[in-house]
Amino acid sequence: MSRLQDIPVVVQSGSKFETEHGFRAIKNGIKHNPEAPPVPRGNKPNWLRAKLPSGPGYNAVKRNVKEHRLSTVCEESMCPNIGECWNAGTATIMLMGSVCTRACRFCAVDTGNPKGWLDPEEPWNTADSVRIMGLNYVVLTSVDRDDLPDGGAGHYADCIRAVKAVNPETAVEALTPDFQGRLADVETVVDSGLDVFAQNVETVRRLTHVVRDPRASYEQTLAVLAHAKRHRPEVLTKTSLMLGLGETDTEIHEALRDLKAAQVDIVTFGQYLRPTVNHLPVERFVTPEQFAEYRRWGLDMGFLEVVSGPLVRSSYRADQVLQKNNVGLDSTG
Repeated sequence: MSRLQDIPVVVQSGSKFETEHGFRAIKNGIKHNPEAPPVPRGNKPNWLRAKLPSGPGYNAVKRNVKEHRLSTVCEESMCPNIGECWNAGTATIMLMGSVCTRACRFCAVDTGNPKGWLDPEEPWNTADSVRIMGLNYVVLTSVDRDDLPDGGAGHYADCIRAVKAVNPETAVEALTPDFQGRLADVETVVDSGLDVFAQNVETVRRLTHVVRDPRASYEQTLAVLAHAKRHRPEVLTKTSLMLGLGETDTEIHEALRDLKAAQVDIVTFGQYLRPTVNHLPVERFVTPEQFAEYRRWGLDMGFLEVVSGPLVRSSYRADQVLQKNNVGLDSTG
């Protein structure tokens, strides 16, 4: 939302707008495409229905996020689980603002060039928010910041250290950018005291150039994950794939093999949902039975856990992942 003479102005998805920090961005990341295929009519499968966000817990977290000038991936990515997670008093906090320098065709985060802007108070605001929410597990993620010399790695590490200093018993998962494959920047974050290092491969090898920004790559993400594990073997590594973008079962199996070779510990699978008409269309709705099968493939390969389900997102129920029961999504374990 922008402002005109102190009157809020709703920005149309795909349109350019001026942010509160004085630089321009594209709402929801992808420019408006008048030739984009329309959203198909008809309801989504019943297994994709999520409750509307409401309730005292949801309202309390929303108020806290606003008061501390934080961005959350829950809001920016239009996550369908926002009501469930926020009512449970958990949230994924997005660092370094809500404007990304990249324009992946699946993502609804605003795209632009922040021109080096960072909030110097963010580390301690983040730490204080974790304290106020009483979290025993927090996921810190961020936009890509290719405008910064280190991709924001130093600021990211400062935020993690602040959270740990104020909340020493809180486990921290960092869902990071790829830092353009610069391994020294990866080490900066991995050395900050976190418990889980995550970087999302997002999709199978063949579809990466279609789905992700050209500055990202399948091989680059694998290299980042592999280096993080080599550098700090005690830190768990994690990644996520969206399904429903046109991938085949063979390609999913190959991706799991590649991730296992990179010594990734945890994989999550979820259904891709088109955030706006300007983004990639959904090619298929994966059934719960298929998600269960993909989970079995990963467990059979020896992954520590594979969280798999239609509404799963990379940080969904992240604090429960070591229970090894598909974070409670099924009773079979």
